[in-house]
Amino acid sequence: MTDRLVYWAYALGWAVLKHLPEPVARWVFDRLADYAWRRRGPRVLQLEANLRRVRPGLHEAALRRLSRAGMRSYLRYWLESFRLPVWSRGRVARDVRIEGAEHLTDTLASGRGVLAALPHMGNWDLAGTWIAQQGHPFTTVAERLKPERLFERFVEFREGQGMEVLALTGGGVNVIGTLARRLREGRLVCLVGDRDLSEAGIEVSFFGEPTRMPAGPAALCQRTGAALLPVTLWYDGPVLRGRIHPEVPVPEEGDRKERTRAMTQAMADVWERGISEHPQDWHMLQKFWLADLPSRETVGGASAVARPAVEPVPAAEPLSAAEPVAEPAAEAPGV
Repeated sequence: MTDRLVYWAYALGWAVLKHLPEPVARWVFDRLADYAWRRRGPRVLQLEANLRRVRPGLHEAALRRLSRAGMRSYLRYWLESFRLPVWSRGRVARDVRIEGAEHLTDTLASGRGVLAALPHMGNWDLAGTWIAQQGHPFTTVAERLKPERLFERFVEFREGQGMEVLALTGGGVNVIGTLARRLREGRLVCLVGDRDLSEAGIEVSFFGEPTRMPAGPAALCQRTGAALLPVTLWYDGPVLRGRIHPEVPVPEEGDRKERTRAMTQAMADVWERGISEHPQDWHMLQKFWLADLPSRETVGGASAVARPAVEPVPAAEPLSAAEPVAEPAAEAPGV
């Protein structure tokens, strides 16, 4: 798909979907999800391969039902993100329920920075809007998309929700240095970080198999004294629910690399429990475990920006951090 078509696909979503009656829009996106699920394209097959690790005892029919629910959850994320600009503050407050918010608010009130790290669960854009509306604007990082005006619209959209968005490249900003500065200032940084697109991530055990996750969240917290708070999100009927988990402590023993590895594993363990409880809301349609990857392939694939987009819409993941903190933010669903 050309850059022009990619841009207009997004522009159509923003311009049209937010004005449709909500029941109509949800019906359309459920049908799109079911269509993609029935086609059993490579991304749906990969989703099912990932879900087999999460629920290894499922029979094939149950796995297919779970992957269908997963596709509907994934398309729900996109529908809500397109419609979010017209959601009122009251609507956000009504439809988002976050447990454990005191871990965030108490830490920030003490003057310490917070790095909230979450996997690709639920709707991280909506959760970020809720956090900002609670009086906690935050900083995140996004891959520079092509075409440039598409990237600008994404930045404008997220900044309108109360996010400071740092461009991974081309912005003339030291991204890692800026994140560290924000944390030292006692502010909030939010990053999606369950996939590592480099070959420099930390190897962890996840559902009993090795994969890599970015070292950046743990490393940044050690560097700045900020608190590392894992977050999990899931859907519960019309409501987006979430949990801000207690701080992952810095181990007292070991060198910095060993402490980073231990913190990253502890963060992965929290996410594993959350995903095990709500597997349909983990939007992992890419290769994830090392066993699935050719020796030269990184988790999530090579150049995400270069992938062709296919229906229902091309995707650009929000709240992603600069490598090595987390993965780039431009990628087509390819379902």
